[in-house]
Amino acid sequence: MLQRRSHLSTTFDLSIVNEIIDSLGCKPSAIIAILQGVQERCRYLPEEIFPYLSEKLGVSEASIYSVATFYENFSLEPKGKYVIKICDGTACHVRKSIPILEKLRKELKLTEKKSTTDDLMFTVETVSCLGACGLAPVITVNDKVYPAMTPDKAELLLRELREEKKDA
Repeated sequence: MLQRRSHLSTTFDLSIVNEIIDSLGCKPSAIIAILQGVQERCRYLPEEIFPYLSEKLGVSEASIYSVATFYENFSLEPKGKYVIKICDGTACHVRKSIPILEKLRKELKLTEKKSTTDDLMFTVETVSCLGACGLAPVITVNDKVYPAMTPDKAELLLRELREEKKDA
Protein backbone atom coordinates (compact mmCIF):
# COMPACT_ATOMS: atom_id res chain seq x y z
CA MET A 1 0.00 0.00 0.00
CA LEU A 2 2.71 2.49 0.88
CA GLN A 3 4.49 1.99 -2.43
CA ARG A 4 1.37 2.59 -4.49
CA ARG A 5 0.33 5.77 -2.72
CA SER A 6 2.96 7.91 -4.41
CA HIS A 7 1.33 7.16 -7.77
CA LEU A 8 -2.16 8.18 -6.73
CA SER A 9 -3.63 11.60 -6.95
CA THR A 10 -4.21 13.41 -3.68
CA THR A 11 -7.46 15.01 -4.76
CA PHE A 12 -9.57 13.20 -2.19
CA ASP A 13 -11.54 15.67 -0.08
CA LEU A 14 -10.50 14.96 3.51
CA SER A 15 -13.22 17.25 4.85
CA ILE A 16 -15.54 14.23 4.65
CA VAL A 17 -13.25 12.41 7.08
CA ASN A 18 -13.11 15.44 9.36
CA GLU A 19 -16.92 15.62 9.50
CA ILE A 20 -17.09 11.96 10.48
CA ILE A 21 -14.36 12.34 13.11
CA ASP A 22 -16.13 15.39 14.52
CA SER A 23 -19.36 13.43 14.91
CA LEU A 24 -17.77 10.28 16.36
CA GLY A 25 -14.84 11.66 18.31
CA CYS A 26 -11.15 11.71 17.53
CA LYS A 27 -10.19 8.55 19.41
CA PRO A 28 -8.64 5.22 18.40
CA SER A 29 -11.65 3.27 19.70
CA ALA A 30 -13.81 4.91 17.03
CA ILE A 31 -11.75 3.60 14.11
CA ILE A 32 -14.31 1.04 12.90
CA ALA A 33 -17.15 3.55 13.10
CA ILE A 34 -15.02 6.14 11.29
CA LEU A 35 -14.16 3.66 8.52
CA GLN A 36 -17.85 2.72 8.24
CA GLY A 37 -18.75 6.39 7.95
CA VAL A 38 -16.18 7.01 5.25
CA GLN A 39 -17.30 3.95 3.31
CA GLU A 40 -20.94 4.95 3.62
CA ARG A 41 -20.18 8.36 2.13
CA CYS A 42 -17.62 7.30 -0.50
CA ARG A 43 -18.76 3.69 -1.15
CA TYR A 44 -15.19 2.54 -0.45
CA LEU A 45 -12.14 3.44 1.64
CA PRO A 46 -9.85 5.73 -0.38
CA GLU A 47 -6.17 5.06 0.19
CA GLU A 48 -5.58 8.69 1.13
CA ILE A 49 -7.48 8.30 4.40
CA PHE A 50 -5.03 5.84 5.97
CA PRO A 51 -2.08 8.19 6.61
CA TYR A 52 -4.51 10.97 7.53
CA LEU A 53 -6.36 8.85 10.09
CA SER A 54 -3.04 7.57 11.43
CA GLU A 55 -1.93 11.10 12.18
CA LYS A 56 -5.29 12.26 13.54
CA LEU A 57 -5.93 9.24 15.79
CA GLY A 58 -2.36 8.43 16.80
CA VAL A 59 -2.68 4.87 15.49
CA SER A 60 -0.26 3.31 13.04
CA GLU A 61 -1.30 3.28 9.42
CA ALA A 62 -0.68 -0.48 9.38
CA SER A 63 -3.16 -0.99 12.24
CA ILE A 64 -5.87 0.99 10.47
CA TYR A 65 -5.18 -0.85 7.22
CA SER A 66 -5.37 -4.17 9.13
CA VAL A 67 -8.84 -3.29 10.40
CA ALA A 68 -9.95 -2.23 6.92
CA THR A 69 -8.75 -5.46 5.33
CA PHE A 70 -9.85 -7.80 8.14
CA TYR A 71 -13.55 -7.09 7.81
CA GLU A 72 -15.09 -8.26 4.56
CA ASN A 73 -17.59 -5.43 4.64
CA PHE A 74 -14.90 -2.83 3.97
CA SER A 75 -13.76 -2.23 0.42
CA LEU A 76 -10.59 -0.58 -0.82
CA GLU A 77 -12.01 -0.48 -4.35
CA PRO A 78 -14.78 1.88 -5.50
CA LYS A 79 -18.21 0.27 -5.64
CA GLY A 80 -21.23 1.08 -7.72
CA LYS A 81 -24.28 3.05 -6.67
CA TYR A 82 -26.17 -0.26 -6.66
CA VAL A 83 -24.35 -3.12 -4.95
CA ILE A 84 -25.96 -6.38 -6.01
CA LYS A 85 -25.10 -9.36 -3.84
CA ILE A 86 -25.97 -12.81 -5.10
CA CYS A 87 -26.21 -15.50 -2.49
CA ASP A 88 -24.39 -18.68 -3.42
CA GLY A 89 -25.03 -20.60 -0.22
CA THR A 90 -26.19 -24.19 -0.55
CA ALA A 91 -29.93 -23.45 -0.85
CA CYS A 92 -29.43 -20.65 -3.39
CA HIS A 93 -26.83 -22.60 -5.34
CA VAL A 94 -29.11 -25.65 -5.59
CA ARG A 95 -31.96 -23.40 -6.75
CA LYS A 96 -29.75 -22.00 -9.51
CA SER A 97 -28.11 -18.81 -8.31
CA ILE A 98 -25.26 -19.16 -10.81
CA PRO A 99 -27.43 -18.52 -13.90
CA ILE A 100 -28.60 -15.32 -12.19
CA LEU A 101 -25.00 -14.27 -11.61
CA GLU A 102 -24.12 -15.07 -15.22
CA LYS A 103 -27.11 -13.08 -16.49
CA LEU A 104 -26.21 -10.02 -14.42
CA ARG A 105 -22.57 -10.17 -15.48
CA LYS A 106 -23.54 -10.52 -19.13
CA GLU A 107 -26.02 -7.61 -18.97
CA LEU A 108 -23.52 -5.37 -17.17
CA LYS A 109 -20.45 -6.55 -19.11
CA LEU A 110 -18.74 -7.68 -15.92
CA THR A 111 -16.49 -10.64 -15.22
CA GLU A 112 -15.23 -12.55 -12.21
CA LYS A 113 -12.30 -10.12 -12.02
CA LYS A 114 -14.25 -6.97 -12.88
CA SER A 115 -17.16 -6.57 -10.49
CA THR A 116 -18.01 -2.86 -10.95
CA THR A 117 -19.25 -1.16 -14.10
CA ASP A 118 -17.11 1.63 -15.55
CA ASP A 119 -19.78 4.23 -14.78
CA LEU A 120 -19.78 3.14 -11.09
CA MET A 121 -23.50 2.39 -11.23
CA PHE A 122 -23.41 -1.36 -10.49
CA THR A 123 -21.28 -3.74 -8.49
CA VAL A 124 -22.05 -7.46 -8.60
CA GLU A 125 -20.71 -9.69 -5.85
CA THR A 126 -21.34 -13.21 -4.62
CA VAL A 127 -21.70 -13.95 -0.93
CA SER A 128 -21.54 -17.27 0.87
CA CYS A 129 -24.92 -16.94 2.58
CA LEU A 130 -27.40 -14.14 3.14
CA GLY A 131 -29.27 -16.15 5.77
CA ALA A 132 -32.52 -16.25 3.81
CA CYS A 133 -32.44 -19.86 2.63
CA GLY A 134 -36.25 -20.17 2.61
CA LEU A 135 -36.40 -17.42 -0.02
CA ALA A 136 -33.76 -18.96 -2.30
CA PRO A 137 -32.39 -17.97 -4.66
CA VAL A 138 -31.93 -14.55 -3.13
CA ILE A 139 -30.16 -11.39 -4.19
CA THR A 140 -29.90 -8.05 -2.46
CA VAL A 141 -29.55 -4.60 -3.96
CA ASN A 142 -28.12 -2.17 -1.41
CA ASP A 143 -29.33 -4.55 1.31
CA LYS A 144 -32.93 -4.77 0.00
CA VAL A 145 -33.85 -8.44 -0.38
CA TYR A 146 -35.24 -9.85 -3.63
CA PRO A 147 -36.47 -13.43 -3.08
CA ALA A 148 -37.10 -16.27 -5.52
CA MET A 149 -34.95 -14.62 -8.14
CA THR A 150 -34.56 -15.92 -11.68
CA PRO A 151 -32.34 -14.71 -14.53
CA ASP A 152 -35.39 -13.08 -16.17
CA LYS A 153 -36.41 -11.34 -12.95
CA ALA A 154 -32.81 -10.14 -12.51
CA GLU A 155 -32.89 -8.63 -16.00
CA LEU A 156 -36.15 -6.83 -15.18
CA LEU A 157 -34.68 -5.57 -11.91
CA LEU A 158 -31.67 -4.17 -13.77
CA ARG A 159 -34.02 -2.41 -16.15
CA GLU A 160 -35.90 -0.86 -13.20
CA LEU A 161 -32.64 0.27 -11.58
CA ARG A 162 -31.48 1.83 -14.84
CA GLU A 163 -34.82 3.68 -15.09
CA GLU A 164 -34.31 4.96 -11.53
CA LYS A 165 -30.94 6.27 -12.68
CA LYS A 166 -32.56 8.17 -15.55
CA ASP A 167 -35.22 9.64 -13.25
CA ALA A 168 -32.71 10.71 -10.59
